[in-house]
Amino acid sequence: MTNNESKGFYKLSWTQRIGFGAGDLAQNLIYQTICMYLLFFYTDVYVLGGDAARAAGLAGTMFLVVRLVDVLWDPLVGTFVDKHTPRWGKYRSWLVMGGIPLTILAILCFYDGFAPSILYAYITYVGMSMLYTLINVPYGALNSSLTRDTNEITILTSTRMFMANAGGLCVSAGVPIMVALMAGKELPLQMALFMGLGSLPAFIFMPMVPAIKRRVGKKSMFYIFLSVAIVGMALLYIISKTGTVKENITLVYIAQFIKSTGVIVATGYMWALIPEVISYGEYTTGRRISGIVNALTGIFFKAGMALGGVIPGWVLGMTGYMALQSEESTLPTDSGAWFTTMLIYALVGLALLIFCFSQTRERVVMDEKETKNVKVSDLWTEFRRNRPLRIVALFFITSFSMTSVGNAAGAYFMNDLELQTPLAQEGIRWLVCVIPALLLLLAMFIISKYELSDEVIDNINKQIESRHHE
Repeated sequence: MTNNESKGFYKLSWTQRIGFGAGDLAQNLIYQTICMYLLFFYTDVYVLGGDAARAAGLAGTMFLVVRLVDVLWDPLVGTFVDKHTPRWGKYRSWLVMGGIPLTILAILCFYDGFAPSILYAYITYVGMSMLYTLINVPYGALNSSLTRDTNEITILTSTRMFMANAGGLCVSAGVPIMVALMAGKELPLQMALFMGLGSLPAFIFMPMVPAIKRRVGKKSMFYIFLSVAIVGMALLYIISKTGTVKENITLVYIAQFIKSTGVIVATGYMWALIPEVISYGEYTTGRRISGIVNALTGIFFKAGMALGGVIPGWVLGMTGYMALQSEESTLPTDSGAWFTTMLIYALVGLALLIFCFSQTRERVVMDEKETKNVKVSDLWTEFRRNRPLRIVALFFITSFSMTSVGNAAGAYFMNDLELQTPLAQEGIRWLVCVIPALLLLLAMFIISKYELSDEVIDNINKQIESRHHE
């Protein structure tokens, strides 16, 4: 062990980095499938409530209710994780212990063996969401427990987001193709390519993030890519107004690529801010409560997803969205095909969670004396006294609102948009382009208030390590 490693500044092998990133790939295969396509499943396949418009409204309300449950559940999970150390590791144990039941509930979300039931939808979706928290909170804390090295954290985050977007690509482009194959229908290649372009830029730009950040600085990188995303959204709106999507499909692809490039880099790198606010909290209080902070960030991004989940449902309901007949719909509505697709994605996700568990090792965690003093109230105390954490909270809420709105609406945008009424068409355009662009403008303002530069964080981590070795 080198002197730097003895102080917590560990360098990781690429196998360990990829193993850690496999956890995000796994979660995206499971959770992103639900985020992107469960609303469509409820409106066009399961037909919750009897008709598509009512199903959209009911689903939007359900997504909001579930997020309110998370406000109570996430702090309990964060506190429990910080106070206990299972035999397989403080944080990584939950990848397996939570992964198995999560897989089961995720599959059941796409099961329609019963008559459309709002009660069944609530039970499966609430249960799935609570189990996702049981994995996502410790997984987020795992990031900051592997090393204190800021460059290593940047590499870890870039690797993680690269693999997360690989999962996003498999979901966004792969699910329409998989469902069509399972249903024996014509492959919806235009939809798959459009949805896939939402993740494709990650493979080009996320590996460049460390170099881009060094060249322009952290804040400037956010400003540049948030602006790129807004330009792409504006182009997408204008193009879709000048003719049908199919007539302008090449221009639609270009605009989607531009939009996605900005979104992926800006929202991908924000995860690297979490270890920074954890270190800041440790520096100011002497306690490294990673689980608590990640429970807070879980609340933040789920609050964003709550807004992002309820907005599409309510907008579709208010503008009179109509489910297309099966022969008109680009995306198949065969319920068995959707169930089988979710089954495959969930089982692959579980295998990847197990691989992540096998390749990670916690090195920077609280000792037993510190864990005994962790309380649920620490969550709110930390939120009040950690100003950088509050800035990150607002950025997370805004960013995840934007991505949730856009992701849920993408399938409707490409599912023969011109067959909807003019009002419903405009509602879908607002969901894909206008509302996300407004949220990104707000995100740009919020990130301008973030004050922890790399130099400040490096100095904080060095002082923390000096305390530990005095």
